[in-house]
Amino acid sequence: MKVETKEKIEAEIQDWQYMKDLPPMWFGFVFTLEMKVYGDVYDLYSYENAAIHRKITVYYHEETKEYKVRVLIGLTEFCNIEYISPTREGLEKILLERFETTLQSLAKFNANTVSCIVLEKKILEWDYVAKLPETIEGFKLFIKPDQPVKTINGSYILFDYCDFATDSNFIIYYNVFRDEFFGEAKIRKIPEVNYAFDSHELIELEEKLDEHLLERLKEIRLRIDQ
Repeated sequence: MKVETKEKIEAEIQDWQYMKDLPPMWFGFVFTLEMKVYGDVYDLYSYENAAIHRKITVYYHEETKEYKVRVLIGLTEFCNIEYISPTREGLEKILLERFETTLQSLAKFNANTVSCIVLEKKILEWDYVAKLPETIEGFKLFIKPDQPVKTINGSYILFDYCDFATDSNFIIYYNVFRDEFFGEAKIRKIPEVNYAFDSHELIELEEKLDEHLLERLKEIRLRIDQ
């Protein structure tokens, strides 16, 4: 980040009363004043609940010249496009309108926020969840289908097997725009797509999970341990 950009942002937030008035604890999330630069990103502050592996960070992105909000759920991190603003004043307006609700939804699942398309797919009632072991090949079942998590570009996490110690996981997503289920892994933070789970219906996905899930998790574990 350019020195002049850093100085500009620091001048803008020096007397930012909104940030000064933020509570130290909010829905179980702990406030941290970050004020750290990572490449072209300047993290201002964050709220984190380490026990449930969730964090939300307010930052400035030099490349796009915008204030933004970044969400971390388990090992999945994304920019929440509802918060993008070129000005601090615009960001504050959005934060006042949305942040409390966003934080609350991170703290506790709310089925009312789930897309009607996901509900129509009967994902929340999917009985395959009973076949998903809590732990398998050293991975823990972090997210379950009865509480899917919305990410970006119309995608929801149906379930997520995580190994936090190695920054590795395996996720089954559902994308509402493509009406498609698909799988994606991270192996020591590096994303890896696998097409073996691509499906359009839950019954089709079940068949592919029965055939490939254990094999895929074993493969990921082997790659982690190499």
